[in-house]
Amino acid sequence: MGAGASREPVVAGVSIALSGPLRQGQDAYDGIRLWVEHVAGVGGLAFGPHRARRPLRLVALDDASRASRARENVARLLTEERVDVLLGPYGSGSTLAVAPLAAAHGKILWNHGGASDAVTEAGSASIVSALSPASRYLRDLPGLVRHRTGARRATVLYASRGTFASDVRRGVEAGARAAGFDVVRAMAFDTPLRDSKALLGAALADGPNLLVVAGRFEDDVTIVRERRRLATVETVACVAAGADQFSRELGVLAEGVIGPSQWEPHLYERPSIGPPSAWFCSEFRRVFRRDPGYVAAQAYALGIIIGECIQRADSLEDRELLATARRLDTTTLYGRFRLDAGSSRQVGHEILLVEWRDSRKVFLPPPADHGGRQERTEGF
Repeated sequence: MGAGASREPVVAGVSIALSGPLRQGQDAYDGIRLWVEHVAGVGGLAFGPHRARRPLRLVALDDASRASRARENVARLLTEERVDVLLGPYGSGSTLAVAPLAAAHGKILWNHGGASDAVTEAGSASIVSALSPASRYLRDLPGLVRHRTGARRATVLYASRGTFASDVRRGVEAGARAAGFDVVRAMAFDTPLRDSKALLGAALADGPNLLVVAGRFEDDVTIVRERRRLATVETVACVAAGADQFSRELGVLAEGVIGPSQWEPHLYERPSIGPPSAWFCSEFRRVFRRDPGYVAAQAYALGIIIGECIQRADSLEDRELLATARRLDTTTLYGRFRLDAGSSRQVGHEILLVEWRDSRKVFLPPPADHGGRQERTEGF
């Protein structure tokens, strides 16, 4: 090992859903692993005396999509593994469950997988989020749909369990009011969804022009499988439609469905820090033999942010890292990173709206941008 390197590793820990209903956490885990490999490729994290490079070691524990297990895992990471960097779990419920533990130990919870607005509200002093809050996911959808079709009636179906779906619903309702919708109905359902036909019968009774679904991935897919029953609805949108797996699951039934995406490749080609999307996608395919989605991208990009904060703070001390993160205004392959100074809420990153056409996602610019920005499919 060279004179500029130190043998003592920086230890990063994460409790992540690798099994159970939130097993999409595997994508986040792979994004984190690629970040660790990236750090190894440049010789480690450089900070401290003489800017010596220290290797990065990852400790990952499966929480099986259970918030209680996530708490147990994080307690172990904090007290037994004594991690230097604590990455959050995948899923808002698990993130909310572990936030108090991080705060009690004076550790930043670097959040890549908990989008509920309550995450920021629960631990603004100790949470640094890369992703936009759930209330922003489909906030701009009603305005876009009103611009395209003149729609005035919307129905939102949302999972009653947890806070994420309720936050998405609130965002849609706010967007619909701002866009001048006459009718906005919200109907809660239990997840996992058992009787989609009965739910849709009630949802379609008022003849909505716009139907929005915010459940778990399987709930959204179950409802969209009933596309023949949705023939009278001009626009269908759901949270799951932002994921590539949505089209793989549904095939032609995915056509025309709109969804939110935290990231799409080739939209941020010149980031201020870290590699561009093209490198990330190529390396992800090389290592994991599949294309990355936004869940992987946001976890990887948060790693880049962590490394930047460590370098700028020249320290692993959480107080210094938090102060650095709050001052940071930069871009990664994931887009802009900027925190609200008062709440630590992510305000720099923007949600994208995408629509499935011919088995590819098309980026839909907001109505105000239609004169200058073109809908794009390249590389999606």
